[in-house]
Amino acid sequence: MTYTLHTATKPWETPEITAINRLPARATLFPYASLDQALARDPANSPWVISLNGQWRFRYCTEPEGKDAESFMKPTTRCSGWDEITVPGNWTMQGYDRPIYTNIVMPFTNYPPRVPAENPTGLYRSSFTLPKTWRQRRVIIHFGGVESAYFVYLNGHEVGFAKDSRTPSEFDLTPWLKSGVNTLAVKVIRWSDASFIEDQDHWWMAGIHREVFLYSTPMAASIADVFVIGTPDLSGNEAELKLEARVRFLNDQPVAGWSISAQVFDDKQQPILEPALQGELPLSTHIGAGNRGHRAELTAKVTNPKLWSDESPNLYTLVVTLKDPEGKDADITSTRFGFRRIEVKDRQLLVNGQPVMLKGVNRHDFHERLGKTVPRETMLQDVILLKQFNFNAVRTAHYPNDPHFYDLCDEYGLYVIDEANIEAHHYYANLCDDPRWTAAFLDRAMSMVLRDKNHPCVIFWSLGNETGYGANQDAMAGWIRGYDPSRLIHCEGVLTQRRQGYNGWPDGIGSRATDVIAPMYPAIDNLIKWATTTKDHRPLITCEYAHAMGNSSGNLKEYWDTFEKYPGLQGGFIWDWVDQGLIKCDDQGREFWAYGGDFGDTPNDKNFCINGMVLPDRTPKPAMFEFKKLAQPVAVSAVNLNQGRLRIRNKRWYTGLDDLALSWELSTGQRSLQQGSVTIPDIAPQAGADIILADLVVPELLPGEECFLNLSFTSAADNPWAPAGHLVAWEQFAMPFSAPPARPAAPFAKLSIKKGSGKDVQIQGRRFALIVDREAGRISSLSWQNKALILAGPRLNLWRAPTDNDGVKSWTGQGHKPLGRWLAAGLDRLSCAESHCDVQALDDCAVVIELTNLWVGATPEHQASHIHRYLVLGDGEILVENLISISPAFPDLPRVGVTMTLAPALEQLSWFGRGPHESYADRKAGAMVGLYQGTVTEQYVPYVLPQEHGNKTDVRWLALEAGPKDAALLFQAENRLLEASASHFSAEDLTKAFHTNELEARDEVILNLDFAQRGLGGASCGPDTLQQYRLEPGHYSFSYRIRAYTAE
Repeated sequence: MTYTLHTATKPWETPEITAINRLPARATLFPYASLDQALARDPANSPWVISLNGQWRFRYCTEPEGKDAESFMKPTTRCSGWDEITVPGNWTMQGYDRPIYTNIVMPFTNYPPRVPAENPTGLYRSSFTLPKTWRQRRVIIHFGGVESAYFVYLNGHEVGFAKDSRTPSEFDLTPWLKSGVNTLAVKVIRWSDASFIEDQDHWWMAGIHREVFLYSTPMAASIADVFVIGTPDLSGNEAELKLEARVRFLNDQPVAGWSISAQVFDDKQQPILEPALQGELPLSTHIGAGNRGHRAELTAKVTNPKLWSDESPNLYTLVVTLKDPEGKDADITSTRFGFRRIEVKDRQLLVNGQPVMLKGVNRHDFHERLGKTVPRETMLQDVILLKQFNFNAVRTAHYPNDPHFYDLCDEYGLYVIDEANIEAHHYYANLCDDPRWTAAFLDRAMSMVLRDKNHPCVIFWSLGNETGYGANQDAMAGWIRGYDPSRLIHCEGVLTQRRQGYNGWPDGIGSRATDVIAPMYPAIDNLIKWATTTKDHRPLITCEYAHAMGNSSGNLKEYWDTFEKYPGLQGGFIWDWVDQGLIKCDDQGREFWAYGGDFGDTPNDKNFCINGMVLPDRTPKPAMFEFKKLAQPVAVSAVNLNQGRLRIRNKRWYTGLDDLALSWELSTGQRSLQQGSVTIPDIAPQAGADIILADLVVPELLPGEECFLNLSFTSAADNPWAPAGHLVAWEQFAMPFSAPPARPAAPFAKLSIKKGSGKDVQIQGRRFALIVDREAGRISSLSWQNKALILAGPRLNLWRAPTDNDGVKSWTGQGHKPLGRWLAAGLDRLSCAESHCDVQALDDCAVVIELTNLWVGATPEHQASHIHRYLVLGDGEILVENLISISPAFPDLPRVGVTMTLAPALEQLSWFGRGPHESYADRKAGAMVGLYQGTVTEQYVPYVLPQEHGNKTDVRWLALEAGPKDAALLFQAENRLLEASASHFSAEDLTKAFHTNELEARDEVILNLDFAQRGLGGASCGPDTLQQYRLEPGHYSFSYRIRAYTAE
C-alpha cells in the first residue's frame, strides 16, 4: 500500500497499517567488497556500510502534529537552536520526558487502538554525504529499533513509516538522494496502536534505541536475503545444507546471465564444499506480496560436519556472491550458521538427538544508565556470566533482543527461545482474536523469523507473551511452520488464555501453536502430576519460574530435583536476568537504583521490575551461586568415603569432561588436612565412572573437629568464557568420622555478684563484667578487659525485614501474603508486657541468670514468651539456653531467634558455616561449609529495595574481632546448628527503607542468632515457600555459648 493512501489518517492509530514503504524484512546481512571482508564479518571495514550512530539534532514535542513537526524535515528548516542527542539512545534517558514502568496496566486510559492526543514526540535531524563510490548504487537505511512508531524523511521527502520497536525496518533512500549533503529527518511518536501489543513488564521508553546505518548495493541487482539451514542426519555423520538466496533486480525485472555462488568455510576459514554451489538466475517465480525479487535454491551434502550445540558451538561461515553476466563479483555477503537438528519426540526436546535440559533465564534488553540501549560490551558481559554460572539457554523476553546478542549466543553456545514482540497484557485475550490486529501479529512474527533465521542458537520461535491464544497466534504459527520447519514453536498463551490456572494442561492443548507445554510459575506438585499422568507427546519446559525478585530463588533445588527425576520435564527459564533499576541521583548527589514511580510516572508498578539474578550493574546476586551449583555439568556421589571411592557422572549431552581438572581437599572446615588431584577418566556423555583418591588417609582430628571432603572441577585451560582455573563444579561430603568435643574444664576463676539499689545486677569476673537490667529482663552489657563488647543483650526476635516474596511492601493489597499476615499479627511491633529476672550463684565460680519476657503483638492473644538462661562461668564463658513459646494466634513466622547490639569496633567477622555468600534454609545448596572471613560491612547485599539479607546457615560458630590484641567475641552453637547474620542495619532500618540511599549505616553491629528463618520461596510471583521451610507457632529451644577473648 502506498504512503499517499494514508495521508488523511493517523497510521499510528491504525493497527492494520504495520508499515509504509518499508522494505521486506531480512536477515542481518552486510555487503562486502571482497571474500576476505566477508569472512572477517566486520561491517565497519566494508566500504559499503556507513554508521549513522552518534550525535543528532533533537527537539522534544508534546504531540506528533504540532507546529514544529510540520516543517522540521525540510533542509531549509534551521535547527541550530536544537539540542543534541545520542543515537542510539532513549530520549527518556537523556533528559526528556520520563521512563515509565508498568507490569500490566497501560500507561494511559485510551481504549485500543486510540492513544492520547498529548503524545510525546521526538524530532530527529542528521545529515550525511555519500562517498563518490556510492554513486549509481542503491542506498538503504537500516533502523535497528525505534520505539514505538516513526516517519522517515530525506531531503524533505516522505520516505516511509514503521512500527515494531524491537525489530529492524529498512527503507530505500535512492529516489531522494542528492549529491553533497543529504538531510535525514525522523519523527518518533511514543504512543501508537503498537503500544497495546508491547505491554511487556519492562520500562516504557522512547526514541531510536538501536543502531542506524546506511548500506549500498549495486543498482542493477543485489543480494536481498539469505536463508541457510544445516540439518544433520540421525547419525550426525552427514548433513543436508539448504540455501535460499533472494536477489532483487532493478524495477523487479529479472535479467538473464546473473548467477549465485556460495561457499561454506570452517572455523579456520577453509572451504568445505567442492565445488562451490552455483545457481543461475532468474530462478523460481516472483516472490509474493512485499518480497520483491527472485530466489536461488541450492543444496549440498556435507560429510562429518561439526555439529552446533551449547557445549560445542561449532560455527561455519557461508559466503554468497552475486555474479553479473560477465562473471564479475557484483555483490558479496556472508552469515554464520551451524549444523544442528531440533525435534520433539516421545515427550523430549531433542537437539542433535539428545534430550537436553534447558538451564535458562529470561532476558530483557536493559542497561542501568542507557535504558533499552545495551552496549555490546554489556551483551558480552551477560553471555560470559551466563556461561560461567552454568546457564545454557535464554528466552528473549518479550521481544527479539538486539541482533548482536544472538551472534554471541551462536559463538559461546546458548540456546535461545526467540520471542515475537507481542504482549497485550492489559487487554490479554481481547486482541488475539481481533482481525484488526491480525496483520500486526503476523508482521511481528515474520520480522523476527526473517531477521534471526540463520542463527543456530535459535531453537524455538515464540509467538509472544501473555496475550492469550486465538486465531492470530494460529496465523503466526501457520506461516512459521511453512517458512521454517527446522525449528519448534513456543506459545505459553495456550495454557493461560483465560487465566484458568492449572487444570491438568490437557493432552494436545494448543498443539497448532506450540510444540512444548510451557507453563508459568507452576507449583512443583503440578509438575509432578503432569509428568506422571500425561499422554501428551510434548515435553514440559517452564517458560517462567523461580521469580527472582529481591532476595529470592528459594526452592530452586526442589525444582531441579523434580526436573531431573521425572521424564518429560526439561528445565525452564528463571524470571529474569537483570534487575531493571535505573540510576538516579537524590538531592544530595547520591546515586541509587530507581524503579516505577521514582520518575513521577503514574500509573506504575513500583519495584516489580526488580527481579533479576544479577543487580542492575550485572553484579551476581547470591542466588546465582545456588543456580550454578544445581546446574553444574558434573555429579559426584559417594561409594565408600573411608576408602576415597567416588562415582562421577558426566551430565553433559555431547562432550566428555577432559576439559576439566579435578582437585580435592580433606579439611576440618577450619584447617586443611590433605590435598591432591586426580585425572578424570574418559567418561562419555550421560555416563559415569568410579575414581579412587588413593592418597587419602583417615586423619588425626582434634577434639570437636568435623571432617569434609571437598572436590573442585576447574577449567583445565583458557576458554572463550573463562580462564584456566575457573570453578565449573564442586561437591562436598561430610566424612563419616569426627572427634568428640573436649570435656569442658571445671571453672576455677571466681565471680562476684553486685546487686545495687537500682535496676542493675553486675557479675564481675577476672577480666570481664556482665550487667543485667532486672526491670527490662535483658543483658545490658558485656565487657572484656574494660572494653564494652555487647551494648544491648539478646532479646526475642521474630521479625525480619520483608523480602519481596514475603510481600511487596511498596504495594497495597498484600494482606493475603505472609507480610500481610505478619503485620496483622503485630510481629513488627512486639512489646514486652512482662519481665522477670532471677540471679543465683551456684558457687564461687558460676552464676545462673534466668530472664523471662512476655511479648505481645496486635492483640492480647498474640503472645510469645522467652525464657533465656545464662550460665556465667568465672573465665568469662557464658552458656545461653533459649526456651521460646509462641501462641497459636500468630501465623507462620519470619524467624525465631534473638537479636543483640555489639560494639562498633567489632567489624572483623569470621564464621564456620555455609558461605561465602548469604544462604537460607531453602537456598543453601550452592554454599559450601567452611571457614569464611570478611567485614561486617561486606555482608551487606545492596538489593534495590532494601530487605532481609546476609544470613548464614549451618553455623557452628561465629566470631567478631576489632583487631589484633584487642577484645573479641565468639558465639558457638551448642545443641543445633544456628543461622546468623551481622549487619550495620537493623531489621527496622531495612523495613522502613524503599531505596538504598535511604539507608544510614549504624556504627554498632546488629547480630542475629536464630533457631531458623523462614525460607525465601518465590511468592512475589509464583508458589509460596515450601511447607518444610516455614516456621509455625509453637515451642522452640536452642542454645549457644558466648566467650569473650583477646584476639591474637
